[in-house]
Amino acid sequence: MTSRRIVLVGDVINDIVAVPRIPVRPDTDTPASIRPRPGGSAANSAAWLGSLGADVAFVGAVGAHDAAIHERIFREAGVEPHLQVEDGIPTGTIIIVVDGEVRSMLTERGANAALRLDAIPAALLDDTAVLHVSGYSILDGFGADTTRELFATAAAAGVQVSVNPASTGYLSDFGVDSFLDAVAGATLLFPNLAEARLLSGEHEPEAAARALATRHPVVAMTLGSEGVMVAADGGAPVRVPAPVARMVDPTGAGDAFTAGFLDAWVRGATAVEAAEAGVQVAARAVMVIGGRPPI
Repeated sequence: MTSRRIVLVGDVINDIVAVPRIPVRPDTDTPASIRPRPGGSAANSAAWLGSLGADVAFVGAVGAHDAAIHERIFREAGVEPHLQVEDGIPTGTIIIVVDGEVRSMLTERGANAALRLDAIPAALLDDTAVLHVSGYSILDGFGADTTRELFATAAAAGVQVSVNPASTGYLSDFGVDSFLDAVAGATLLFPNLAEARLLSGEHEPEAAARALATRHPVVAMTLGSEGVMVAADGGAPVRVPAPVARMVDPTGAGDAFTAGFLDAWVRGATAVEAAEAGVQVAARAVMVIGGRPPI
């Protein structure tokens, strides 16, 4: 792999992250730490890649009212932004309530649902190693036909494709078979355990990883604090443990893992070596509030 450029396509989100200081009390006040943060799965991964010094570009859609802010944030993070600006539609927003490793999310997709294929400049995939596509953009955006068209364009340019399935809720609404068909051309798949179980129909982590590896050459399944399970090139799944880290906020840990994995992957690492790099970046992510690295 001569090129090391990584292009990510996905959501831009205004995150509002709430970490209660005590158990939530219904019908009255609960003291909490509440912080606005830029987010979005693929956007978070792009920012972490920027922090690693990667050659990285991002494509997404934002509302006109804060387009300049997000452009500046991406550039400060070392990311080349290509933003489709929508008038009359707000940038997507998520309210995230954190309870240990558990997150509850209230989502307004906003401009993200309007992202078009022509937002990706024709020359952007030239000399690119990996195109990473967030499942959110497939499940509530491009749809199956446009996704297949994008993957075919990448394949014709000699670009590997990676996918993060993103959400069991959206996957169920979209249809598991429809999603699997749409992403059939992806080389790398980054599901979490719940997504892997849904997509494979298997409950045990190793069985789920094996099943998905019959469809994709590399599967890196995140397991939260238990690390990652990697299945690659027909071999037996390998568990990569997560380093010990002080948990502050799990938001974006999977996105950070994806960034660390892809950065190592385009530099020639094996799948297991890339996963080992990924869990180190994920450990950094859980120690800060929000889904992106501090700038």
